[in-house]
Amino acid sequence: MTLKLNSARLVRQALAVTVLAVGGASWLGGQALAQADSPVTRINAEAATSDITVQPVRGNISVVMGSGGNITVLKGDDGKLMVDTGIVLSRVKLSAALDSISAAPPKYAINTHWHWDHTSGNEWIHQAGATIIAHENTAKHLAARVRVEDWQYTFDPSPEGALPTLIIRSDLTLNFGHETVLIRSYSPSHTDGDLYVYFAKADVLATGDTYWNGLYPFIDTGVGGGIDGMIQAANANIALATDKTVVVPGHGPVSGRAQLIEYRDMLVGIRDNVAALKKQGKSLGEVIAAKPSAAYDAKWGGFVIDPAFFTRLVYNSL
Repeated sequence: MTLKLNSARLVRQALAVTVLAVGGASWLGGQALAQADSPVTRINAEAATSDITVQPVRGNISVVMGSGGNITVLKGDDGKLMVDTGIVLSRVKLSAALDSISAAPPKYAINTHWHWDHTSGNEWIHQAGATIIAHENTAKHLAARVRVEDWQYTFDPSPEGALPTLIIRSDLTLNFGHETVLIRSYSPSHTDGDLYVYFAKADVLATGDTYWNGLYPFIDTGVGGGIDGMIQAANANIALATDKTVVVPGHGPVSGRAQLIEYRDMLVGIRDNVAALKKQGKSLGEVIAAKPSAAYDAKWGGFVIDPAFFTRLVYNSL
């Protein structure tokens, strides 16, 4: 019953415009209309209907795609370790995908950061047996009501069963499934609570949303994220990876070190272009009109974070 109520809560958020626009006050109606056009609403709708795919990557590690952010899964003898838990609206399909990897229950689930497309499956994954692991700032945000202005969306506090109970301030090492699992924090980048997970024996790196392969990334400036931090995180990922490392991004296809470098160079190029225009005293509108990301748009600008959106994020974080 709890899981059904949690799903219903997310559906109510996604469809709040229907209720509020009919009889609510004008401010609430405007807020609801904004949420209806939010990327959150569109991504939720896609997660509720999209297929879930499983891609084996190396050894006992697979990547599950289609429920919001990518989910990395390590299969052990008596359970599974997950990196992120996806969107609860795709729970039925996600559960089947996880069972196809192993019938054993989840033992650990690591939240790379607080955003709902990586954490809203926490409650049912916890009820299935997993200990939820996260950075202390991720735990703080999940327990609070958080407004993300760039998404025009307000997130309610997560239910108690979804909250992390194993809290990380800087690093943690787990021995699980014949693997050494290194969990490390970044400096503020995508958010103020980002973690990467490195599977040392398999040489597989899960970066969370510090890396979006082939996509402009979101930067949560409301909780300390910034373009300079994203570049620092990209450099940290590049330093850790070798030419043989399998790199699992938060979004987009599995890749390697060469793609990390290309992504870092894109971030630097756009950051420098926007910074130069801002230094000239140009307004946000003027900077967007100048199209500082034009050289990169064909490859990186085709998803939810379009060129104007990403330019705004970079401008506001400088």
